[in-house]
Amino acid sequence: MTPTPLVLASGNAGKLREFHQLLAPLGFEVRPQADFDVPEVDETGLTFVENALLKAREASRVSGLPALADDSGLEVDALGGAPGIYSARFAGEPKSDARNNARLLEALAEVPEGQRTARYWCVLVHLRHAEDPVPLIVQCSWEGEVLAHPRGEGGFGYDPLFWLPDQAMSVAELAAEEKNRLSHRGRALRALVEALGPAPR
Repeated sequence: MTPTPLVLASGNAGKLREFHQLLAPLGFEVRPQADFDVPEVDETGLTFVENALLKAREASRVSGLPALADDSGLEVDALGGAPGIYSARFAGEPKSDARNNARLLEALAEVPEGQRTARYWCVLVHLRHAEDPVPLIVQCSWEGEVLAHPRGEGGFGYDPLFWLPDQAMSVAELAAEEKNRLSHRGRALRALVEALGPAPR
């Protein structure tokens, strides 16, 4: 059977890899928006949902295909919910995981261990077409704490600083399969897939 194409409204290689691992077995061919020359969208929304919708509509409009957009980020209680929707550009442009992590550590320098509670959020939006009036929206969170020093070489974004007390390791120390099972994105995607059903043949 020919896989069903689905445009991922992101240029993030880490996200593309994770979505491919989770969706390919279900009959979907996840294509990056770069394959269709979809321009980067200004994330002018005030919530993860609004930004995910903006990205999905543009990807679907340009490609003419169903689109999937993810907007996700880190919410740190001691910082009043920051970096939140600004997680990918917390340290400004150009986007840099290393600089974002450094800025987060600087912002939390005076916050002791035990008071660095945080959570990852993931919002997924699926559009059947660009004008879809009833987008499918799923959101999940993943609770943890922010470390004082990075640990691990895997993952991307804030993963080296995101500590999972129940696993006694950082997200960057998890195997990819385990991350997909536990993560905000993996669980949101499984909920989305359940709502979508198998890829149409």
